[in-house]
Amino acid sequence: MAKGIRFYETGGPEVLRWESLPVGKPGPGEVRIKHIAVGLNFADTYFRTGLYRAPLPAWMGVEAAGVIEAVGPGVVGFAPGDRVTYTGSPLGAYSTERVMDAAHLIPLPDAIPFETAAAMTMRGLTCAYLLRRIAALDPGATVLLHAAAGGVGLLFSQWARLLGMTVIGTVSTDEKAEVARAHGCAHTIVYPREDVAARVRELTDGAGVPVVFDSIGATTFASSLDSLSRRGLLVCFGTASGPIPPIDAMQLAVKGSLFVTRPALADYIADPAERAALAGELFDHVGSGRITVDINQRYALDDAVTAHRDLESGRSVGSSVFVLEP
Repeated sequence: MAKGIRFYETGGPEVLRWESLPVGKPGPGEVRIKHIAVGLNFADTYFRTGLYRAPLPAWMGVEAAGVIEAVGPGVVGFAPGDRVTYTGSPLGAYSTERVMDAAHLIPLPDAIPFETAAAMTMRGLTCAYLLRRIAALDPGATVLLHAAAGGVGLLFSQWARLLGMTVIGTVSTDEKAEVARAHGCAHTIVYPREDVAARVRELTDGAGVPVVFDSIGATTFASSLDSLSRRGLLVCFGTASGPIPPIDAMQLAVKGSLFVTRPALADYIADPAERAALAGELFDHVGSGRITVDINQRYALDDAVTAHRDLESGRSVGSSVFVLEP
């Protein structure tokens, strides 16, 4: 019998339960996967707390890597023994095995270990669409990135540097600033003791940055707007501190005809061809070593409560994964 993490009510990490999970044969268009590693993402906490709605009771998790054990009728392009990774709905990645639609799977190159895939499929594809689809930024552009020492931040900064960009990254401690600089941040701002917008203006000779990439939300929204240059773009792609406040359209005009967008990864990987293109570029960078994936926290899957507490407390640096027995 397979096992997984389930929750019956929304709330803190303590609502997560380790339970038996019946896994049957795959139906038409489906595959059965044995997970080798499972990703831990801040988005997981949104489902657990109810910020992202899910019918209860619900299984947990959106990202994992493993091996196909069986395929159902009509499955094309996958076979038992294939290495795969995935990210996105439906929930259920926090499990030892599962049956799911083959349409969500991405073939995993042999050069990329399962743990690396689980640590970077969601984060890496997020960086891919942020850097390759959201805004046309020329080499030499300077951008502001919040949470620069997080899982997305460390990948983003490396990729942005490959594209010739200068990244100003915000972090919470001097130790995280050192990590961020080692992964491509040209400048770091320790936000508990520095005025972010003022420091950005100082670093850009008063101009501000054309784009701010903000995964924090409520607590950074104001400083993000104040860091933008005229006609700049604020990309709100996460809400780690809570949802952004209601947008006052007139303030966008007053602050320089600004733009705000709230993109979601799902809309950039819904098309199989676009997903394959973004994944191909990501896997090429990681497989060649141009981008490294740091896994700094590893947990057993039945220790999801501790993992969520660490993630929400800010103790985590870089990527975290659940490692399953092979």
